[in-house]
Amino acid sequence: MRIKELYEEDRPREKMLARGPEAMTPAELLAILLATGTRKENVLEVANRLLARCGGNLGELAAMSKETMMETDGIGPVKYATIAAALELGRRSFGSRTTGKMTVNGPETVWRMIGPRMKGLEHEELWIIYLNSGNRVLHVGMASKGGSTATVIDPKIIVKEALDRRARGIIMVHNHPSGNPRPGERDIEETENIKKAVNTFDISLLDHIIICDDCYFSFADERVSVMG
Repeated sequence: MRIKELYEEDRPREKMLARGPEAMTPAELLAILLATGTRKENVLEVANRLLARCGGNLGELAAMSKETMMETDGIGPVKYATIAAALELGRRSFGSRTTGKMTVNGPETVWRMIGPRMKGLEHEELWIIYLNSGNRVLHVGMASKGGSTATVIDPKIIVKEALDRRARGIIMVHNHPSGNPRPGERDIEETENIKKAVNTFDISLLDHIIICDDCYFSFADERVSVMG
């Protein structure tokens, strides 16, 4: 069925204009980005087929490579670029949405805040949450992006950002694509390095949280020695 043959209120653009983006399904939002389908499928069918490649998981869609996405019939370079640009805008807006609006009360708060952002990633990312003296979020930013087993962390960059933001505390957050949230020796060493670096400027490392798709590990909750 062609999109024009749908009732007007069921067409993606018309539905968004009438009811807002919150009322849209992921496939409908993706269809708006794709704009057109193929000779055999309408744009909604193409969108649903692309989502099926990642099991309907938007985190996995965001992590999908250009080559994999373009294996989907109807997704060429232009449509890939449109989808990738929209996903990147979502990533970049992530930190600003929480700034000044949230107080971190523990690892569960961080899990709810950043867990969805990291879900489905096949590479490691390190994010830093910068907090004021009342644990209110000043800024959330990515400090490092790496491979499937590690990221490269520069403590000087984190210290500079903390000083620029006048942060009194920070929380390290990174993911383990392996699905095992337990810290390795390198995780503990890097935590200690960051702690020493920020403590020099009277800034506290409050926690280091390792996130997997359905669980997390908190250095503070588990009383890992480096946090003492």
